[in-house]
Amino acid sequence: MGGKSGRSWLSPALLRARLIRAVPLLAIMALPAVAVPSRAELPAATLDVGPGKLYTSPSEAAAKAKDGDHIEIAPGTYIDCAVWRANNLVIEGTGPGVVITDKTCQGKALFVITGNDTTVRNLTLTRARVADMNGAGIRQEGRNLTVDGVKFIDNQDGILGASSPQSTVIIRNSDFERNGICAPSCAHGIYFNELALLRVEHSRFFETRQGHHIKSRAARTEVIGCDISDGPNGTASYLIDVPNGGSVLVRDSTLEKGPKAENHTAAIAIGEESITQPTEKIFIENNTLRNDNEHQTAFVWNATATPAILKGNKLSGPTTALNGDGEVH
Repeated sequence: MGGKSGRSWLSPALLRARLIRAVPLLAIMALPAVAVPSRAELPAATLDVGPGKLYTSPSEAAAKAKDGDHIEIAPGTYIDCAVWRANNLVIEGTGPGVVITDKTCQGKALFVITGNDTTVRNLTLTRARVADMNGAGIRQEGRNLTVDGVKFIDNQDGILGASSPQSTVIIRNSDFERNGICAPSCAHGIYFNELALLRVEHSRFFETRQGHHIKSRAARTEVIGCDISDGPNGTASYLIDVPNGGSVLVRDSTLEKGPKAENHTAAIAIGEESITQPTEKIFIENNTLRNDNEHQTAFVWNATATPAILKGNKLSGPTTALNGDGEVH
């Protein structure tokens, strides 16, 4: 009776105290592990760019951007370029005077866009130069693009778009000034390869150099409410070039062939390279064309077999309304 057993003995009170202290530790051990989301899994965010911001340049924001993000760039001049790989991005200036200039990415452009469904607005993209002479404000390589309120000034190409036959590109309220070059291949105000739709509305093209103001290989090309002028110093070829056919609508636009234009054949050319796609309709209506050089120039040169319908247009200077199939009303 008086001997001690081999096990330690605890009083009931001491046992209860030790159990109480152990309960929180047991509860913590029972909690499931919580995964920390990666940047790609986080909700869409606003990325602020500018002096004193988290991102000091557009390229820093582009490196971190994920699908659906909104990139807001503060006013200032950025000697920078960016490659935008995420989808559903909105890239915009927060006020006037947001200038992206001088530096190009991948030997292509100030902005190279490989993501889909991108919107770019309220920026100035200027002075893009690359070795093969087609440095662009924007090189569009993704699917679907909206450009709104953007100025493209003194680039080799304003916008250059890769083939994307299912894509829609919309350009509105934008300025294209002194873009283009032929050295020896030509760059243009804008040049898009295969698209479903190119729509350019309420935009201005001025003093394009050597290339065309608008060149489109889209299945449907629409130019509405635009001002397309060579001006006193522009040396552009065509004002609008749709070289492979496709449906065309040009409406409510002001057009001018300048005294230094290097191509006097036509203001609008359709199908002059080769016909590679259906041309369902050609409507050219309610536009004005002023020819400020001494050479006789066709308002519309239609090289397709689809009749062009010209209606309500006003022409001045040495101009022929239509060369090719169609009707003039």
